[in-house]
Amino acid sequence: MLGIIGAMSQEVAGLKAQMTEVKVEQLAGMDFYCGKLKGKDVVVVRSGIGKVNAAICTQILAGHYGADAVINTGIAGSLKKEINIGDIVLATDAVQHDMDATGFGYPAGQVPQMDLFAFPADDKLRELAKKCISKAGLKVGVFCGRVLSGDQFIDNKEKKEWLSETFGGFCTEMEGAAIAQAAYLNQIPCLIIRAISDKADDSANMDYETFEAQAIDHSVRLMLAMAEEW
Repeated sequence: MLGIIGAMSQEVAGLKAQMTEVKVEQLAGMDFYCGKLKGKDVVVVRSGIGKVNAAICTQILAGHYGADAVINTGIAGSLKKEINIGDIVLATDAVQHDMDATGFGYPAGQVPQMDLFAFPADDKLRELAKKCISKAGLKVGVFCGRVLSGDQFIDNKEKKEWLSETFGGFCTEMEGAAIAQAAYLNQIPCLIIRAISDKADDSANMDYETFEAQAIDHSVRLMLAMAEEW
C-alpha cells in the first residue's frame, strides 16, 4: 500500500477525486482516504501544515496502515535561481532547518542523538518520479536535491540566502523533513515531491497567491502518473 500525504486540502483534492472503492477513517483529526488510485492500493491524507502534523500523519500510515512507502506531494519555495516557479524538485534527502542544538555541539539542522544529519529519500521512488514526468505531460525543469523544512514560511531574501549557503537546499517548505524522519525511523521508503510556487524571497507572498494553483496541478499530475506505474 502506498501512503500519499499532502499538507493542504488543495494538494490532495485532485487525487481523492480520482480514487475508487473509497473508505474514510478519521485518526488524530485527519481523514484517511483508503481505496484505489489508478488501480493501486493507496491511502491519501491531508496532514495539515507543519512538522508535527506531518510526523503524526506518517506514523499513522506506517503503524496503522502498514504503508510500504510514503510520498509527500505539495508545493515549496525555490532556494536556487535556476529553479523557477512551476518546476519540480525531487528530494535526495531532507533537513529540518529550524532545528538548532548548536549549543550542544551539533551542526545547525541536526536532530540531537540521531545517527545522521539529513534524512534520505528513496532512490527507486525518485527514479520512478523522473520517469513519470513526461508521462504526466509536464514540460518543466526537474531538479534532484535537498529539501529543507521548518515551521516557517520563508519570504525574506536574507533568510533564503542563509538557508541555501548553510544547508545546500534546493527548496524550502514545512513538512518534508519530518515525514522523512518518521519514515526513516519506521524503515519505510519515502519521497518528497515539490512543485515550486514561489521564490522564497521578498516576492514570496505575491508569488504564492499567484502560482499556488499551477504548482499544485503539477504535483498532482505527477503523483497520478506515479500511482499508475507504482
